[in-house]
Amino acid sequence: MENQEEKPQGFFNWLKESVTLKLMFIGILVLLLIIPSSMVGSLINERAARHDEMEKDVSDKWSGSQLIQGPVLVIPYKRQYKDHDTSNKLILKEVVENLYILPDNLHIKAAVVSETLHRGIYETVVYNTHVRVWGNFKAEIEKLGITADQLLPAQARLTFSISDLKGLKTNPTVRLAGQSMQAEPVFTEKGLFSNGLQANINLTAIADKQLPFDFDLDLKGSEELRFLHTGKTTDVEVNGNWKTPSFDGRYLPDYRKVTDSGFSAKWRMLYFNRPFAQQWAADDTVLNKMQNHADAIFGVKLKVPVDQYQKTTRTSKYGILIILLTFISLFLTELISKQKIHVFNYILIGAAMIIYYTLLLSFSEQVGYNLAYLIASVATITLVSIFIASLLKNKIAAALFAAILTIFYVFIFVIIQLEDLALLIGSIALFIIISALMYFSRKINWDKH
Repeated sequence: MENQEEKPQGFFNWLKESVTLKLMFIGILVLLLIIPSSMVGSLINERAARHDEMEKDVSDKWSGSQLIQGPVLVIPYKRQYKDHDTSNKLILKEVVENLYILPDNLHIKAAVVSETLHRGIYETVVYNTHVRVWGNFKAEIEKLGITADQLLPAQARLTFSISDLKGLKTNPTVRLAGQSMQAEPVFTEKGLFSNGLQANINLTAIADKQLPFDFDLDLKGSEELRFLHTGKTTDVEVNGNWKTPSFDGRYLPDYRKVTDSGFSAKWRMLYFNRPFAQQWAADDTVLNKMQNHADAIFGVKLKVPVDQYQKTTRTSKYGILIILLTFISLFLTELISKQKIHVFNYILIGAAMIIYYTLLLSFSEQVGYNLAYLIASVATITLVSIFIASLLKNKIAAALFAAILTIFYVFIFVIIQLEDLALLIGSIALFIIISALMYFSRKINWDKH
């Protein structure tokens, strides 16, 4: 009877004292904590999507990002072709098609005055800009096999586009070859541009092939100001008061200068790297073809540098690693101090380290990522260290554990700030951590448990 009673008692003592079983429990707990970690990741994505939604809402009410396309000179012409009538007799038919001519020289100069609009905790950058556009057209119709007799110069028009017509503050006046015309919107479903503006012009009395033009645009917009490279030679200059611009698109500026007072950028491009011809006939979809369109757009982005969601997401990806290292450090502290920590306390510490990321997210929306990281880290390290001090009744062990946690969080912060060297530094640091764990683990007598 005594032996039967000793066996259950010995088994329960083994469950209580077994180092191997404790490590297995820690491994299972780390795996279970992946579930709330993924929920935190979903929360971060939800908040980031909410930020983008609010940003888009403000932009839509003010005016969206602006893309300036054109101008293009459109001249109708007559074309005859052979056909057969109902009796199969050969006849000549005549249709009217359009000749499209891009500028020989295109100059654009834009002055951007930006400001920040607030919607709750979210910010959106908007701007007012005055854009001057000038240059000249040079028609070389003989290259397309079209003669001057085929042209209908009295029906010519100049057309251009801005992506959000709501942003126009004044009606543009187009000056071409000595004539001035008010631009009008194009409401037809088919057209060279989706949000087109055009000015009709009579070229009947103009014999010179060089046709100078210019017009001004007073615009409102948000986040981006972009241009379509349509000139045989395109020169663009943009100046603004935004301190953190980003130049993107198919072409980067040849000159850029960014200071605390604003930015200045200049582009100069030739038509050799442009995905469409200088002039063509009949086809009004050339400039709207998706690939052609994307390969000829460039400009400046004035988006508010909101990177807290991206950094918080990157930080949360290290969450399981930090929890695992923390549990192992706690386990080694437990063995070295020869004091037991109940498995339920491991669960509470794991929960505190998951809550850390919600603290980081919520504070980063208010005070920025760096300060939020400091607040969340100090709060979590303090909470866990005080908890361990109360469990072990050992302030030195708690202080040592606080130092270990501090090293972990400083390590993650450095990794997040780095870009190109993040993988290298992270790999070296993890190698050092594994080496330290190997050193301490060799002192554990696994055979006794």
